[in-house]
Amino acid sequence: MRLDLREILYVPGASIPFACELDTERLDFPSVKAYRAAPRAEGRVYNEAGVLHLEGTLTAEMTCICDRCGAEFDSIKETPLDAVIVREENEEFPEYFVLEGSEIDLDEILSTCLILDMETKFLCSEDCKGLCSRCGKNLNLGPCGCRKEPDPRFAVLEQLLDKE
Repeated sequence: MRLDLREILYVPGASIPFACELDTERLDFPSVKAYRAAPRAEGRVYNEAGVLHLEGTLTAEMTCICDRCGAEFDSIKETPLDAVIVREENEEFPEYFVLEGSEIDLDEILSTCLILDMETKFLCSEDCKGLCSRCGKNLNLGPCGCRKEPDPRFAVLEQLLDKE
């Protein structure tokens, strides 16, 4: 979506609200199985002393795969939007977004903010126990029947106990 900012470019204190849905085509994460709804963004672009700022919130409802146990779970990701928009590219500040004439590509800004804020590891819960390394049982559902691996430093002592 293109957002025309001509009305606020030279008017300090002016703002333009926006509300849109984001296309998920560019938002491909290995642990995101599906988006339950298109990510939705709401906010405004405002001129503060000649500098354009974008602020708001982006909400994505997803079905994810846990990176530890492989279970599916639903997640809602709320990304705060905070971006600076400049008239021309500045090598000193590569994180700024550049105006294209008097417009910005809102999809590019929103998808970049979501990608940068996305977790590197998706977990069904903070205390997810994962899978047993021997039998593959989901340890969140209870203990498996596997015998615990002995510490290799005590292998000689265990051999003595096994003889008795």
